[in-house]
Amino acid sequence: MTAISLTNEDFESTVLGDGIILVDFWADWCGPCRAFAPVFDAAAAQHADITFSKVDTEAEQELAGALGIQSIPTLMAFRDGVLLYREAGALPASALEDLIGQIRGLDMDQVKTEIVERQAEI
Repeated sequence: MTAISLTNEDFESTVLGDGIILVDFWADWCGPCRAFAPVFDAAAAQHADITFSKVDTEAEQELAGALGIQSIPTLMAFRDGVLLYREAGALPASALEDLIGQIRGLDMDQVKTEIVERQAEI
């Protein structure tokens, strides 16, 4: 499976959906982005049950700005509408696989319970 391109119009509806969604924020001129692209694409081919998506920060400057993207590549990972990971920098393949494994292993009912408890404390 190949990564899909996200825009300002479909970003929210995509990341708030069910399942695991990985989002790579990138730009064509960015060397580290170009180095990470084959790693991301290989993981997309290996994990057909995960939605791999990309946001071109040059074409989607409003979206990147609204999300506070200041360095690229930036990777975000969502599961069942919950942002679980956000980090700038290109990951090696082994680190991306480890991240995917950790996200798969989460008990999302427990995660959502913890979110509700933390919000109640505020």
